Amino acid sequence: MNKSDKIYVAGHRGLVGSAIVRNLQEKGYTNIVGRTHQELDLTNQAGVIGFFEEERPDIVVLAAAKVGGIHANHTKPAEFAYENMQVQCNVIKCCHDYKVKKLLFLGSTCIYPRMAQQPIPEDALLTGPLEETNEAYAIAKISGLEMCKFFKRQYGDDFVSCMPTNLYGPNDNYDLKDSHVLPAMIRKFHEARESGAESVELWGTGSPLREFLYVDDMADACVFLLENYSGEQHVNIGTGKEVSIRELAETVCRTVGFEGEIVWNREMPDGTPRKLTNVDKLHAMGWRHKVELEEGIRLAYQWFRENIGSARMQGR
Repeated sequence: MNKSDKIYVAGHRGLVGSAIVRNLQEKGYTNIVGRTHQELDLTNQAGVIGFFEEERPDIVVLAAAKVGGIHANHTKPAEFAYENMQVQCNVIKCCHDYKVKKLLFLGSTCIYPRMAQQPIPEDALLTGPLEETNEAYAIAKISGLEMCKFFKRQYGDDFVSCMPTNLYGPNDNYDLKDSHVLPAMIRKFHEARESGAESVELWGTGSPLREFLYVDDMADACVFLLENYSGEQHVNIGTGKEVSIRELAETVCRTVGFEGEIVWNREMPDGTPRKLTNVDKLHAMGWRHKVELEEGIRLAYQWFRENIGSARMQGR
């Protein structure tokens, strides 16, 4: 990569894309291109072709995707499958047709098998049944990873993929119907503290184990891979550390200052019982995370409070 390369970050305003843009800028990359959903609908094949014809990007980061928590995946599986597949097919094919020098495709560790070996190695993909609560999303994203591999194998395209773990931080989604667990907790505990509520209800038992990565660390790893990796196999991005959902809730409580009771609704699903990534491959390349969970939650809550008027906050 050259500092003057034109870099298209698809999804540049989202949690992932905005962090990648920040990291690129910090490293001296200034020719960065982005389009909002209103300006370019990535599910529209003609629109995507027109964009590539006009802009001719050198590097593409595909960070745009339809994402959500257990509730969103459970109630809108057709949308998660269709929209993600459309976006991936359109962008990946255009990257090939317009001879993009490098494409980075972002998957997610939630697409590994439900009962995968722990910590999860890269070669665990497609070795067992998927988690039912996000099956549609997983199938779509697996298709994207495999498509990148096949274009590399058949045409020699420099298309690489990464598999980030659970992410959080600036520009996260705080919509209680569609958000992931950590931002949902931040919002719930904040609003409970503000209203003087005596308790907050959370889904499941609190027993599942999860790994969380501050989004700016994820972005740093992505740019590291863009600059240093061209292998066919995707690369896990994570901390290699895990915490129970119950412990996570207690940490968010302390950070927010909520002193009421946490009520666990055991009639609601827990999701995958454990999901920890094996990050030996990334560590061997020389990259490690910097922000530990407690500090990351503090930074995320600070951003939430400072941007509460503009954050994605539907689902009241």
